[in-house]
Amino acid sequence: MHAVSAVHPVQLIRRHVQIKDPSTLVISGDEYVLSPQGRLIVLGAGKASAAMAQELEKVLDGHMRPEGLVVTKHGHGLPLQHLTLLEAGHPVPDEYSLEASRRFLEIAATAQADDLVILLLSGGASALLADVPEGSSLADVQQLFSLLLNSGANIHEMNIVRKHLSKIKGGWLAQNIYPATLCALVLSDVVGDDLSVIGSGPAVPDPSTFADTMAILKKYGLLAQLPPALLHYLENGIAGVISDTPKADSPFFRQVHHYLAGTNRIALEAAADKARELGYHPQVLAADTTGDAHTVADMLTATAIAWQGPRPGCLLAGGETTVQVTGTGKGGRNQQLALAAAIRLAAQEGITLLSAGTDGTDGPTNAAGAIVDSHTLERAAALQLDAPHFLQQQDAWTFFSKAGGLLITGPTQTNVMDLMIVLIT
Repeated sequence: MHAVSAVHPVQLIRRHVQIKDPSTLVISGDEYVLSPQGRLIVLGAGKASAAMAQELEKVLDGHMRPEGLVVTKHGHGLPLQHLTLLEAGHPVPDEYSLEASRRFLEIAATAQADDLVILLLSGGASALLADVPEGSSLADVQQLFSLLLNSGANIHEMNIVRKHLSKIKGGWLAQNIYPATLCALVLSDVVGDDLSVIGSGPAVPDPSTFADTMAILKKYGLLAQLPPALLHYLENGIAGVISDTPKADSPFFRQVHHYLAGTNRIALEAAADKARELGYHPQVLAADTTGDAHTVADMLTATAIAWQGPRPGCLLAGGETTVQVTGTGKGGRNQQLALAAAIRLAAQEGITLLSAGTDGTDGPTNAAGAIVDSHTLERAAALQLDAPHFLQQQDAWTFFSKAGGLLITGPTQTNVMDLMIVLIT
């Protein structure tokens, strides 16, 4: 939990936001003076946004009174003094997601040149701020999100598709806020910390196109399964009937400033520090781990088995794997990775692996991930659990709920992708 604490909004907001005087806000060293006629408007979206907003209110207490709206995942809400809080669906949007987007855009439309808008953005915003393209329905959008989540597409690809079926993502929110000044404080949940991908980049110029969207849907064989209304919308985009997302030359981004407050790299460095304190010899393998969960499990276990470094060793990796869902089970990418690793670690002594989401959730389950060791399969066999069968059915949650190993933390109020930790004794 030391790694998670290092990227918690309590730490990050106070590090990046200070009050210089009753009218001057300092964000990462940059000063923003609120004019006497101006308002301080706060908009927040993501699984960490409630905690970000709560801490921002504490920093502002007695100096500035913000107004605005924050949307987070169901069950991740926290009490706020001045800002309105909504909870909505994730990873598949619901009617509350539509309501959040509608109210975001209403507030954005009131912003004037003298106003300062602070956007608190973290992973999960793509589902929490959902809207419905003209001629389609919420059910259509929900079907698309489910198709993308099960396809094996990475977050960059999924969010290109999402941006081109929205009028709030892909820079559109910034267009609605213009001419006010917009400052975004961002927790990154994507490899490479690409601002145009985090939360589907609501205040960032979008380099992707409708043509890119169609190519991604073709790549994963999703065109035939796409609801007709959404396909028609995209075809109109290709034909130029519908405007593409705002690009870098748009004037709407002139008063937009982004500040990257929290990243997976910060969490990994904190984990390494704690490992040293506990007597381990840490090695950070990567902060940009991607690809199929089984392939990553192979890499991590092979590295641990062949480890020739000092012991006890601690291998650290961060990132976000993918799973192409073909089975009928229950789980998430971290649990799937851990189960694949457990199979490979059978009969290997002295190796323990954890894979978990820093947000405390892994797929549609109550677990953040799972912990396995060299004896996980042995314990499972005693319970007559066939680990390869559970892996094939992508039913890792059921396996670990019976064999033990689920890591259940509840909402952590932050989100900087996943952490993978391997201990070697």
